[in-house]
Amino acid sequence: MSTPSESGPTEPFIERLGREVRSRRQGAGLTVQTLADKAGLSRRMLTQIEQGTANPSLVTVDKIARALGVDFATLIAQPTAEPCHVSTAVEVWSSPAGSRAVLHVTSARRGGAELWEWTLASGDRYLAQPDPPGSEELILVSTGTLLLETEDRTVPLDAGASARLASDRPYAYKAPDDGGPVSFVRVVELGAPRTP
Repeated sequence: MSTPSESGPTEPFIERLGREVRSRRQGAGLTVQTLADKAGLSRRMLTQIEQGTANPSLVTVDKIARALGVDFATLIAQPTAEPCHVSTAVEVWSSPAGSRAVLHVTSARRGGAELWEWTLASGDRYLAQPDPPGSEELILVSTGTLLLETEDRTVPLDAGASARLASDRPYAYKAPDDGGPVSFVRVVELGAPRTP
């Protein structure tokens, strides 16, 4: 799951996350301390998340989801198995520069595809943490130029270009400093999480 260095989840997302974590924790019969231990977090941090007063990184949200036995998308999007499910978009991340990441819809299958829409302001960068082994992203740039940074190179993707990225290693998205904003769509398919 990705994590930004200078920005974070949006306020409505934080409130919704807190309600969902509390509901799932109570439904599983877990205490705050037990869930915090399973997720590798402090009790205080988990309490603040449930109260909607913390600004957790997306990596922290992913740890909580896994400790609850679900994936990130299931925790926040609550997909259903209906043949046709119309989803409500959730702005999950934003930056002070005006960048944003919106999760539009997720597969009903655990670990299934996630459809995201991203906008990065000129010069903005989003640093990602590796996803579980076997994870991939499909990216389609709609406007501007996306600089896709991997461990060994930077690949420029102009509007109309697409790419497949193995996201089980460090990577980053960047909008060029001298260009306008970049918009792109990404479809994420996470690999199976490692069991502790």
